[in-house]
Amino acid sequence: MAVFGVLAAALGAVGLVSPDAQLSLLGLTAPGGRGSGDHTSAFVTASSTAALNMGVYYVLAALADWRAFFRWTVPFRLLTCAVFTAAVVTGRAPEAFLGVAAWEGPGALATGAALRRERRAGAEDA
Repeated sequence: MAVFGVLAAALGAVGLVSPDAQLSLLGLTAPGGRGSGDHTSAFVTASSTAALNMGVYYVLAALADWRAFFRWTVPFRLLTCAVFTAAVVTGRAPEAFLGVAAWEGPGALATGAALRRERRAGAEDA
């Protein structure tokens, strides 16, 4: 949880400091000149702020050893994986978004497996 949180916060900070760098990390080309209807920077700022906040939540939850929070993340990270994969498959997003899906899906499964393993180990100790 803490590692995921630090990575999410760091990527969010990158997007806030350099939206073009964040777009590049996602495999997107930053527009050379912004037209009147181009709100790319606003969307990168919004998603970067969300990533930074989410990262901090994850780190704080890890420091507090908040198991309920860990459990809640599993289905929602799987949902994120599914949405990003579907966005690529349907042509709504570039293939680079599969990187997000590859981070979220296996991360959710690993979290779920670790929680299950800990629960079983705790039951054996009881």
